[in-house]
Amino acid sequence: MRALALAALCLAGCTVGPDFRAPDPPATDRYVQGAAPAVRTVVDRDIAAEWWRVFASTDIDALVQRALRGNPTLDQARARLTQAQELRTARQGSALYPRLDLSAGGERQRIDPATFGFPGAPNPGPFNVWSLGGNASYNFDIFGGTRRELEALAAEVDYQAYELEGARLTIASNVVATAIRQAQLAAQVDLVASILSMQQREAAITEERYRAGGVAWLAVQNQRTLVAQTEAGLPPLRAQLAQAGHQLAVLMGEPPGTAELPLVSLDALRLPAELPLRLPSELVRQRPDIRASEALLHKASANVGVATADLYPKLVVSGSFSSSQLNIGDVLGNGINVWSIGLNLLQPIFRGGELQARKRAAEAAYEQALGGYRQTVLQGLQNVADVLRALEADAGSFEARSEQAARAEDVYRITLEQFRAGGVSELAVVDADRQRLAAEVDRLTTRASRYADVAALYQALGGGWTSPAQPVSEAK
Repeated sequence: MRALALAALCLAGCTVGPDFRAPDPPATDRYVQGAAPAVRTVVDRDIAAEWWRVFASTDIDALVQRALRGNPTLDQARARLTQAQELRTARQGSALYPRLDLSAGGERQRIDPATFGFPGAPNPGPFNVWSLGGNASYNFDIFGGTRRELEALAAEVDYQAYELEGARLTIASNVVATAIRQAQLAAQVDLVASILSMQQREAAITEERYRAGGVAWLAVQNQRTLVAQTEAGLPPLRAQLAQAGHQLAVLMGEPPGTAELPLVSLDALRLPAELPLRLPSELVRQRPDIRASEALLHKASANVGVATADLYPKLVVSGSFSSSQLNIGDVLGNGINVWSIGLNLLQPIFRGGELQARKRAAEAAYEQALGGYRQTVLQGLQNVADVLRALEADAGSFEARSEQAARAEDVYRITLEQFRAGGVSELAVVDADRQRLAAEVDRLTTRASRYADVAALYQALGGGWTSPAQPVSEAK
């Protein structure tokens, strides 16, 4: 027995199964083909944890902070992380240390000697039996199955931690995007209402001219059609504005009917002059969804080790002692009268191919997790590439729409001067004003898109999470 115990100790450092190594980062230094997007970026610039402050909006900052405190999705993610941590702690306590149990009891018995073939023996009558004992056991983790199991549980903790970080990033990004969308809709409703007022004035002037014989009835009908079209477009815009407010309230974790939220103004937002950018090789360490997928891959790798260790022997040492006495005072005084100690070795011989099949299943699960990891990396690269091209398009569209708005402003100004000089009618002034407002609506839309895509870039880069804490599975 002493030799067997010594052999177990010598083998305790043997851990079967693959040692996990994170996959290599993407072998590329660019996100898009062809010319780099015409966007002012700074590679390797650190991203602040509260990245949404680049917009210099106290209202957006207040909304994001409020959502991070009250959103129920984050409460769920935090609870799942705590659950994973406690399950790992529970298993660690039962696996790394001997199991010790203490038992105590008392019972009243009666034995009839005639039952055992002694009919003439005196009957002692009922009596009490008091006992105190304990047992201990320890599983020598010879081939590392338990260590691999703890490794898998630690990887699960990492996964839930990255999921929490990803949820925080998603909530913050959704708040910023929704607040920008709400600001755009609010400004758009005001502009469209002004356009409607101009069209109604145009229609009134056209009707006056018709009554004076200056235009045909068709011109009146065309103006009325324009008014009706604009009127029909306002209710959906107002509904979208209300729905954006409802979404913001839910992101705050508050009922839409009672939440009091600030309305962000596009004019109060600042567009950063330069944007951060991470190399693809660094993106895999930055995005929480990629790190979460890596943690699942690590867990699958550890489970292969667990299934492999099940093919090898298991060695358990156990012992027990007890003291049973007729008088309760003798339980401690007379010492132990029953004890045992032993070593148990279990080597699977024939299980109908079950253990080998479980090992192959664990290996297939690892390949599945590896495919999922690669897909997550590719989606991350696609997210960044899409946003970079969107930002490039935004810049071009905004420049064109700004030029359009400026020309419409010039036309309105010139027309107004001509009207004051008596060169054109009031209808021409009203029409130029309407076109000026319509150009401003187009400019407003592209302006809001620029802000929204800046937020999307920060989300695609993984947010302000440049130096995450060391994963549990890698902690020493």
